[in-house]
Amino acid sequence: MKSLFPEVGKIQEGFLKDHVFSSTGAKRDEVVSGPRYGVDVSMIQLAAGQSLVMATDPASLIPTLGLQESAWLSVHLVASDMATAGARPQYAQFCLNLPETLTTRDFHVYWDHISEYSRKLGVAITGGHTGKVAGQNSTIAGGVTMLSTIASEQVLLSSMARPGDHLILVKEPAIISSAILALSFPETILNKCGKEVLETGQGLFYESSTVEASMSAITVGIHDEGVRAMHDVTEGGVMGAIWEMMQAAGCGVRVNYEAIPNETAQEHICQVFGIDHNHCIGAGALLLSVAPGYQQRVVDHLMNDGFRASVIGEVLEPSEGRWVAERDGHRPLTPPGTDPYWAAFFNALKSGLK
Repeated sequence: MKSLFPEVGKIQEGFLKDHVFSSTGAKRDEVVSGPRYGVDVSMIQLAAGQSLVMATDPASLIPTLGLQESAWLSVHLVASDMATAGARPQYAQFCLNLPETLTTRDFHVYWDHISEYSRKLGVAITGGHTGKVAGQNSTIAGGVTMLSTIASEQVLLSSMARPGDHLILVKEPAIISSAILALSFPETILNKCGKEVLETGQGLFYESSTVEASMSAITVGIHDEGVRAMHDVTEGGVMGAIWEMMQAAGCGVRVNYEAIPNETAQEHICQVFGIDHNHCIGAGALLLSVAPGYQQRVVDHLMNDGFRASVIGEVLEPSEGRWVAERDGHRPLTPPGTDPYWAAFFNALKSGLK
């Protein structure tokens, strides 16, 4: 599968295969899981049955959101990736390439919140790099890497989904995209959708972490006795996350489209900006692949812990294909392209929406 280098957004599988995965430096036997499409963590075998898992994500600095909110995203987006491996993150490295306009006071606010959110997760910040970059005016100000040691037998990877598993969606689609749009363009959403949708959308922001949901899910059991694989819903939304997990695992899938939660504030907010809430960045939602016979136990446990959970499909043999079941029949599940959120957000900025 070939793909072009996109103008914005996450690089997709074809381009990664052609240009990245074929060039990954030295080969080391202890690297159990290196760069792979649809797998958000890497795994390195250590001594005595222990493994090191690690993940990297951008550091966010989004003026329309605010410094505290940007700090939350910088910490929790990568922490959520770590949690999908069944591991709470322990250590973090921050590489910050900051805009030259950032003041000392603003940096102090931003960094203090990064430190506080890391502390609450039990994450020690162990180093990195901090500098200013001329002309830096994007919403990404560097990168964050988190690491943790965990018993090798406890590690979960999104590639571990198996035919016969049931897919569970924890929480709802488009959480972070809707929250950012609601916080960035409140007047537009108030006028189009009303006060209730606006306030609900803005209130979703601190739901954009999957750390606690991941930890809740695995307490039922893992591998053949519960959760086999987890994947957080980021670019490409719920449908993109399903495709990525199935690509990583080499499986087919049948998605029950009607079982995906809708009629939410997210759906209404996304409609204002002309995007599909099931196909846009959805950090905060979590996709689980659960061994047969354990799906209801996992759903019940998550619900008891305060997390909405819905069985939305089943994993198939690869020969059975990948399908989305709708009221009027089946359609193929297709790979995600460039997430429509990016164009919607920047077009709204350029248009002067408030």
